[in-house]
Amino acid sequence: MGQMLSLTPAAAARVAWIAERQSKPAILRLSVEGGGCSGFQYKFDLAEGADSDDSVSETDGVRLVVDPVSLDLVAGSVVDFVESLGGAAFRVENPNAAAGCGCGSSFGI
Repeated sequence: MGQMLSLTPAAAARVAWIAERQSKPAILRLSVEGGGCSGFQYKFDLAEGADSDDSVSETDGVRLVVDPVSLDLVAGSVVDFVESLGGAAFRVENPNAAAGCGCGSSFGI
């Protein structure tokens, strides 16, 4: 399935680090919600597990899960973890986004 999302090794390492500190499984849920400065925004949460209809990918033992509705908007994306002077954040490199914003956390189709 070419629709899959993936985590970079840097993002996988960060999810594992956060999950370990919260005593949770290393599962990152990416969802898309209406809002943000460009129409949609990304939301990240640690998940206890994957739902039956989730799309799941794995990098270095860390799973990335996405619901079917969000998957339509982020298919083929790569989730990275970027550290800069402005702070550290997960960033989605989304080939479907026609418009982005400076903060990198919202997009338009």
